[in-house]
Formats: sequence, C-alpha cells, structure tokens
Amino acid sequence: MKELTQAEEQIMEYLWQIEKGFVRDIREKFPEPRPAYNTVSTIVRILEKKGVVGHQSYGKSHQYYPLVSKSEYKRRRFRDVLKKHFSNSYRSFASFFTRDEDVSLTDLEEMQRMIDEEIQKRKGEK
Repeated sequence: MKELTQAEEQIMEYLWQIEKGFVRDIREKFPEPRPAYNTVSTIVRILEKKGVVGHQSYGKSHQYYPLVSKSEYKRRRFRDVLKKHFSNSYRSFASFFTRDEDVSLTDLEEMQRMIDEEIQKRKGEK
C-alpha cells in the first residue's frame, strides 16, 4: 500500500467515520475553515488511484467508501515502520520503547499487562 499524505489520512479518517459519502459529506466533517470542495474532491480521486477508496456512481455524482478498513491500514503502516526503522524486528521495536525515557512507568506496566494477557490467551489456544 502506498503511503498516504497527512491530508489523505485525514480524509480517510472521515470516510471511516461516515462509512460512505459524497464529497460534500466528507467536507462537512472538517472543522472551520473547511477546505475547498475541489480540494477534497481532488484528494478523494487520488485516494481512488491509490486503491484505498472506491465509489458508486449516481448519475454525475459519486458516493465514496473506503476499500481498506482503519485497522488494516494501521496494521500495514505499522509493518512499514517496523520494516523501515526496526529491520522488521519486533524485538528491536520493543527495545526502542522500553528504553525511551518519554514512556512512563505506568505505560510500560500497562504494555506488560497487555502482553502477559496475550501470552496467556495464546497458550490457552494450544
């Protein structure tokens, strides 16, 4: 999947929220001052070319919808980051966060709790 720009991600966020909509519906989700209709329309068409948005035609109008779920997009983006910055190693990724001074002890403990729960869940599946 091609990387999305910040503007493209914002439009995807709104499409995930409304599930499907016309350009005017997407534009209405933006806070004031809203971008121009043509700007939103152009970005939506770029997203279509990138294969993450589809449309259904109603005469000259198009209703757009995401072709990729938000969770799938996050999963793919995370894998890209993991590959690009951590040599595709979860261990390197975890090491980075455990040594980062900006990560609080509370956050580390919560991550450990979540990991421990997942380990127990997976052990129970065997």
